[in-house]
Amino acid sequence: MSKLRNILNMVVIFAVTITLVACAGKTKVKSDLHIKRAPDWVNEGTNILKNKKGRLFHGVGSAPAMGEGDMSLQTSTADNRARAELARILSSYMEVVSNDYASASPGDDEASTMQSVSRQIENFSRLNLTGSRIIGRWRDKKTNIVYSLAELDMKQVSKTLDGVEEMNQGLKQYLVNESENVFDRMAGDVR
Repeated sequence: MSKLRNILNMVVIFAVTITLVACAGKTKVKSDLHIKRAPDWVNEGTNILKNKKGRLFHGVGSAPAMGEGDMSLQTSTADNRARAELARILSSYMEVVSNDYASASPGDDEASTMQSVSRQIENFSRLNLTGSRIIGRWRDKKTNIVYSLAELDMKQVSKTLDGVEEMNQGLKQYLVNESENVFDRMAGDVR
């Protein structure tokens, strides 16, 4: 029964990984919004990419014009939505890390271990979002929609990991050793 459960877990992990790799983004992204004169990042949307600047998570959010031309509220809303997109894509990344770790280190009490790992990864993801920053904004003059671009660099993820003390040491070491490989798989840079 345990062997069957392990095989089923591996099949599920493989299917989830393939799905996330297909959906999470690629190094080269085709424009899908087709907004003329918009920066590339607006048309590309939320993304995970590896380029000459590094391994980057990008979250794009937008907000329509609000009330009496309250530009600060509109900008703040677009920024918050960009960070929410960043949280979504980071969550997908950490889910793959969690599943990979669980399949690489089977234990006697798998349910308890997975619950603990999930809790630690959720806390780690929350810490990482504090290292994100808004690196771009653009206003569409036709529609008055404001777009914001939030970024989180894998270097920041590694720095955050160095400072985390209350984490399962096996999981922490797995993140140190495999985080870039998982990122590259998700970014479509499979080797």
